[in-house]
Amino acid sequence: MKLAVVGGGSTYTPELVDGFARLRDTLPLTELALIDPAADRVELIGGLARRIFAKQGHPGIVTTHTELEPGIEGADAVLIQLRVGGQRIRNVDETFPLEFCCVGQETTGAGGFAKALRTVPVVLDIAERVRRIAPQAWIIDFTNPVGIVTRALLDAGHRAVGLCNVAIGFQRRAAAHLGVQPSRIKLDHVGLNHLTWERGFYLDGEDFLPKYLGESLEEISHDIELPAELIRRLNAIPSYYLRYFYAHDIVVKEQIDQVAKGENRAKAVAAVEAELLAQYADPTLDTKPEALSKRGGAFYSEAAVELLASLHGDLGEELVVNVRNAGTFPFLADDAVIEVPAIVDASGVRPAPLRAPIEPLYRGLIGHVSAYEELAVAAAINGGVDRVRTALLAHPLVGQADLADKLADSLVAKNRDFLPWA
Repeated sequence: MKLAVVGGGSTYTPELVDGFARLRDTLPLTELALIDPAADRVELIGGLARRIFAKQGHPGIVTTHTELEPGIEGADAVLIQLRVGGQRIRNVDETFPLEFCCVGQETTGAGGFAKALRTVPVVLDIAERVRRIAPQAWIIDFTNPVGIVTRALLDAGHRAVGLCNVAIGFQRRAAAHLGVQPSRIKLDHVGLNHLTWERGFYLDGEDFLPKYLGESLEEISHDIELPAELIRRLNAIPSYYLRYFYAHDIVVKEQIDQVAKGENRAKAVAAVEAELLAQYADPTLDTKPEALSKRGGAFYSEAAVELLASLHGDLGEELVVNVRNAGTFPFLADDAVIEVPAIVDASGVRPAPLRAPIEPLYRGLIGHVSAYEELAVAAAINGGVDRVRTALLAHPLVGQADLADKLADSLVAKNRDFLPWA
């Protein structure tokens, strides 16, 4: 099969390439097409990709392209991993909300919404071109905010599915704790992208989450930066992103303090990227460097390989993806996009039956954020300051009219170069 990666010049890409090389028997790629308008970067990443394939004996070829159409021609799948505006605008996303004592984060809150407004139109344009050139191809969205972008793609009728690495990270850590193969672990993973809870870890049908919590509670608390007592009370493991909701004021104070010191996540990632690009330029490098682990995206390649292999190999695997609700959460509209285990085969992606109804504590927040995501898609497609204000008013991390208006005005002002209607 041929896989095209839009955003192939990303420093993430060697993580993907390493997984494709290691798991070549699971996913027999004949061509990996890396597409990126940044010619120097895509050639740099392409050279490293070829060396990784050669070292691990992968027979597939790696091609590089600065234009979309030649890269996607004949593709069986197109994976989109792009950042409109780069790390510079990410830094804006993570700082402007702090002026209003709101969380500064690139996938949720006002910062995440700004990213969605910039990203959705670009991804939809790419998807339309894929539909013309490679109508048989699946579109795999790894571009944040994944839930919003995936919903926009599905609303436009594209053959798309959203992918995130949070669930597979929990699965892999649980499997390592038990000393078993990850494929034996099934997750009771429910929610929306970056708003999920692990309600159960099933090993051969038996839920061992209570045992896992009993043995690893402090470690889990440290990893997701939430109090052990809260996790015990939930009797579930929230994703790290729930910290922005459950510990909002603490996070805002931390972020304001970091910015005052000239530090934040965007600047840290930019420094890691510079380090990685310097290493990628070494013509003797033929493995993914250790520094890549600082970039994030752990197990991203495994998640991508599992999804692509199940779609094209008609395997019928149960994998956690972003997919239409289709009645799975009865309190949401059918066209909402949720993140749950789904059955994946050549016919498509279908949510697996829930193991238990969604508890009221989770149901309320899921419904609230899903409503915001619906409004966010409308704002991204149709534009308009009033739509931006309305979506922010609907977001549980904003939720006050005066605050929503001020955030909206700041967001639009800082993104005028990307919003043609602004």
